[in-house]
Amino acid sequence: MLHVNDVLTAIKLIAMRQNLTVSLDKYLIQKLRVIAAERSTSISSLLSDELRRIVERAEQYNNAKRRALKSLETGLHLGGKPATRDEFHDRQALR
Repeated sequence: MLHVNDVLTAIKLIAMRQNLTVSLDKYLIQKLRVIAAERSTSISSLLSDELRRIVERAEQYNNAKRRALKSLETGLHLGGKPATRDEFHDRQALR
């Protein structure tokens, strides 16, 4: 069952659409027509879906990169206590 908010969101998305002209090879267009027909959709819809996936993957990558860089800045606590300079250079402990 559709909720009013779902319908309003769909209307907003439709209103935000904009046409784009793309030049493609004739052979590619023929192949796309066949694929679109097999999927009961249009070439425009195929391209739109694929471009949306590209944008989503780029956004996911950028978000993951931002989180990873933030965790590098804060560092990780691995337990224990920091060693002193003397502990690092204690030759007796190495023997």
